[in-house]
Amino acid sequence: MPSRRDGVKSDLWRYPGTLAMFRCTVWLALCGGLASSIGAVGASEPRPEQDALWQPASPRDELKPKFGRGIGPRGYTSLTIEHDGREGLDGYWKQAFPVAGGTWYRFHCVRKAENVAVPRRSSLVRIVWTDDKGNKVRRDAPPGNGYAPQSAGNAEAEHPQDGPIDKAGWCEVAGVFQAPKAATNALVELHLQWAPCGKVSYSEVEFAETTAPPPRKVRLAAIHYLPKPSKTPAEVCEQFAPLIAEAAQQKADLVVLGETITYAGMRGSNYEDVAEPIPGPSTDYFAALAKQHKLHIVVGLYERAEHLIYNVAVLLGPDGKLIGKYRKVALPRDEFAAGVAPGSDYPVFDTQIGKIGLMVCYDGFFPEVARQLSNNGAEIIAWPVWGCNPLLAQARACENHVYVVSSTYGNSTANWMRTAVYDHEGKALVAAEDFGTVVTAEVDLAKPLNWNSLGDFKAELPRHRPVWSKHGDE
Repeated sequence: MPSRRDGVKSDLWRYPGTLAMFRCTVWLALCGGLASSIGAVGASEPRPEQDALWQPASPRDELKPKFGRGIGPRGYTSLTIEHDGREGLDGYWKQAFPVAGGTWYRFHCVRKAENVAVPRRSSLVRIVWTDDKGNKVRRDAPPGNGYAPQSAGNAEAEHPQDGPIDKAGWCEVAGVFQAPKAATNALVELHLQWAPCGKVSYSEVEFAETTAPPPRKVRLAAIHYLPKPSKTPAEVCEQFAPLIAEAAQQKADLVVLGETITYAGMRGSNYEDVAEPIPGPSTDYFAALAKQHKLHIVVGLYERAEHLIYNVAVLLGPDGKLIGKYRKVALPRDEFAAGVAPGSDYPVFDTQIGKIGLMVCYDGFFPEVARQLSNNGAEIIAWPVWGCNPLLAQARACENHVYVVSSTYGNSTANWMRTAVYDHEGKALVAAEDFGTVVTAEVDLAKPLNWNSLGDFKAELPRHRPVWSKHGDE
């Protein structure tokens, strides 16, 4: 058998040869029924025995599903839960693991959901921090400033995240978490809820001490500039060169420009006059600047694709290559009246600084666009935007716990859209005051925001957000 990750398998079976750095499991022989405790730090001989400490549970007896054991993907026993045809059944396997407060732990398992319409919502894992009496413990730090900013409340449940599903239907569910200082146990729950005729299997479960994840600090910048009237798209693009150089001096990793910049700089033109293929002359120009300054650039343009014209945001990488583009989905009346076509996809691009989604102007009036980008894994949303209600900018960042970087043409004295960087609470970390300036904020993508009564809301989103269709997620 292949070896496992760093740490010790602490709640099912250990692979032959695995070195245990932290033992917190009691093993019970399949045939003997005699439990033996293993609490020593260091290596001990692995034993091919089934962990019998998992206990079935349900919120109420009338909701209790069927529990059992099966065979996992690599021959190890799995914990199974099966629902009959009734609505609303709810059950889970549970086990408490001893922990040391302040220590980091890694959870891992593999899961297979069968005949479950929405696995992200129905087959979830929860980790609840408790004391010796089974009570929730308090958080170590106060919550974010923008939501119930009082002293630290309870440490809410952690939610490990799902990975890709393999050909056999198994996916990894994993996460790294720090135990609150007052915690003495981590109650792990393996769920199946609200899945008539569904079945879930969990196998290869681990809960082991690990190291703290490294920070992922990135510098996000936005340019506040309305280009001067020009005769050609090239003249418009050249006006942004010194501002991109300024962003590089501020050590920006990502800089966002405004919406349809060549149209904004060629007053009196129409969409057809400035639309160009992508890649094309304007993207080539900004790609060279991205490579020169070794940063990511997002710029808004009009794209021509055969007989169609799209309003797009384009992402260029520090190697001077086109990473991708997003075609504006929500079109205002003037654009669709002029024959601009809407996009239909919500791509998120995995870059060296993080996962970046793009949206354009009017998209911000509709929660669906930012939510789809968040669903697809966006950590940062770059937003070229001519104008929008600034409260909606705050909402898009807050409701999805993503960083939103907006570049607009609005005057900062107007009660309208700002060129800014918004954090997970919807607060503007920086906002531009004057045209021809660059604002930059450093953020840590590895640091979640915890709210009182909610905990890490971004981690909860896949588990708690509603289903869009009675037939499952759209």
